[in-house]
Amino acid sequence: MDDEDDAPPMLVSADGTDAVDASLSGEMEDMNVTKVPISIITGYLGAGKSTLLNYILTARHGKKIAVILNEFGNTTSLEQKPLTVSSADSSLATEWLDLANGCICCSVKDAGVNALESLMARRGAFDYILLETTGLADPGNIAPVFWVDEGLGSSIYLDGIVAVVDAGGLGRELDEPVGEEAVEHEGHGGKALSVAHLQISHADVVIVNKADLVSEAQLAAVVARVRAINSLASVRVTTRGRVDALEGSVLDLHAYDRVRREDLDFAAKGHSHLDKAIGTATVRFGVLGEGGMGALDAWLRRVLWESKVPGFEGAVGWEVHRAKGRVRLEGGRVKMLQGVREIFELIDGVDVDGGSGEEEQGGRIVFIGRNISGETAEAFQKSLDTALAGV
Repeated sequence: MDDEDDAPPMLVSADGTDAVDASLSGEMEDMNVTKVPISIITGYLGAGKSTLLNYILTARHGKKIAVILNEFGNTTSLEQKPLTVSSADSSLATEWLDLANGCICCSVKDAGVNALESLMARRGAFDYILLETTGLADPGNIAPVFWVDEGLGSSIYLDGIVAVVDAGGLGRELDEPVGEEAVEHEGHGGKALSVAHLQISHADVVIVNKADLVSEAQLAAVVARVRAINSLASVRVTTRGRVDALEGSVLDLHAYDRVRREDLDFAAKGHSHLDKAIGTATVRFGVLGEGGMGALDAWLRRVLWESKVPGFEGAVGWEVHRAKGRVRLEGGRVKMLQGVREIFELIDGVDVDGGSGEEEQGGRIVFIGRNISGETAEAFQKSLDTALAGV
């Protein structure tokens, strides 16, 4: 492979000329850098992702949105992905974001990162980014990049993951995955996990679309199934992708800089009996001092980085997809935990919920993932209790 093949993909205009000129680059150096939010829109083939995007682009929200449409392509022409920038007056301008192999979920850690950095050189043409993944993509491979890549982290922040599901077809996609729908994870027993499971388990918002094509009973069953997989996510029911309030449903989610106690309370109830493939584990603990915070951090590194439950090494065949929690510290401080797969952050938070009961004064972390309910969830709690007992 020659050097030209290894070069980062460039953002080009529809007429083939370079989209970023020297004068624009100079202006960029003088601008006050404001991070642009990006939401990942995922969902199985035919669920209605593109319909939702079209609705967003024509709705009145006052935002200029850049949309990266990311689908598989087998030819050079198909591998050029349209980049659409919408404005408040609904005028559209189309350019091309050339991704080396046509699939950002595969190239996001190399060429895809460079493509997004090239896109950010046009900062000012848009103030929000929507990234639509291919229908077979695992969003858990994409989301962590916006935390760990220094270049992207300085210009983009992950606002949230939105999963669109088909109210009529979700049951089959979950229970009877075939071909590329099925995801075999080495070292994790049980039947193959479906792509739909992965997309829902990582989501911050789940859009249950095509509600008009099923009965009320069928719709209620689908919503219950979604909540069984991911009790941390908010669920919106739509027809033809029409979301009543875009802010807080698809846009401006702030899913990774806020942790509300009511979210953790709901997740702690657990609904894993409805769906065995993906479960919820909740661990609780008291107010922590400096030593306790260090012990918690070390425990999280063993669980999320090494996929081990200290003291319960026999607990195998599980994996964490999403982690969220609130940690209360001595002196009234609060830390928020956010995690996707092995990547996690403990950041300063604000205790806006208060709480006077003994349980509310402690901390709580919720894990969502494969095979982590039941005995494994109990092992999580006992392991953490032991880790904190020694400090």
